[in-house]
Amino acid sequence: MASPSHAGRPNKLFRNLNAKIASIPMVLTAMVIFLGGTIWTVVYSFTNSRLLPRANFVGFEQYERLWDAPRWIISIQNLAIYGILSLIFSIVIGFLLAALMDQKIRFENAFRTIFLYPFALSFIVTGLVWQWILNPDFGVQSIVRSLGWETFTFNPLYNSEIVIYGILIAGLWQGTGLVMCLLLAGLRGIDEDIWKASRVDGIPMWKTYLFIIIPMMRPVFITTLVIITSGIVRLYDLVVAQTSGGPGIASEVPAKYVYDYMFQAQNLGQGFAASTMMLLTVAIIIIPWAYLEFGGKKRG
Repeated sequence: MASPSHAGRPNKLFRNLNAKIASIPMVLTAMVIFLGGTIWTVVYSFTNSRLLPRANFVGFEQYERLWDAPRWIISIQNLAIYGILSLIFSIVIGFLLAALMDQKIRFENAFRTIFLYPFALSFIVTGLVWQWILNPDFGVQSIVRSLGWETFTFNPLYNSEIVIYGILIAGLWQGTGLVMCLLLAGLRGIDEDIWKASRVDGIPMWKTYLFIIIPMMRPVFITTLVIITSGIVRLYDLVVAQTSGGPGIASEVPAKYVYDYMFQAQNLGQGFAASTMMLLTVAIIIIPWAYLEFGGKKRG
């Protein structure tokens, strides 16, 4: 005989039954399309598929060709430069803007909208706008020279040595506003009593931020880093809109390498191998984040 305390309690399996039934299509979609597609891509990266997939396995041949290709090496180098600098500058600039916005300034809503507006634009639009701005014939260089500095030179998109930095400028312009909003939300979640206590103790504001506020915002920073990094790995539209990988192959990135080999060079095996390496990069980012966010909490 069931005890009175358990008489009216439903079985765990049937709790929130409607929600579980409603989630079945999404779970099946994730399992079949995302997980299945991922496994399919990894498996066929070990084949010599060309125009169409074919199960003719060649071992690690595609990966050997991939890492012997100068274009892929340049892509990785560009992504590393773009990624490291983008992480540093977007976090630093975003946090400084968030800290300023947190001072309850006038017209805060207007400024927040202005800073966030670039994120509402597509990467293609952003790339085209900055292509015009950095064009030496009618962009920044032309304007400065018209003001009298005739020797001024600023044409990063046409210089293979610094082209990735021109792309970085456009990326920071578009993404920093989102970082600001995420960090501002974290700052607004800080208890006001902490600020009052630091003022009473005479702690300088910069020390309060550095030693108290930033450590308390660790989850927000981790989430922001994951969002930024996942966008960095998928960098494609901005490059295509600004340089199409040029000059030459100086601004190639892995996502463009994958697209070109799969849909233009008709070499699916090589494209699958490159996309698998990108997947590995994402996994290296996501797994530590998931462990820090969920594993640590569960253990605690």
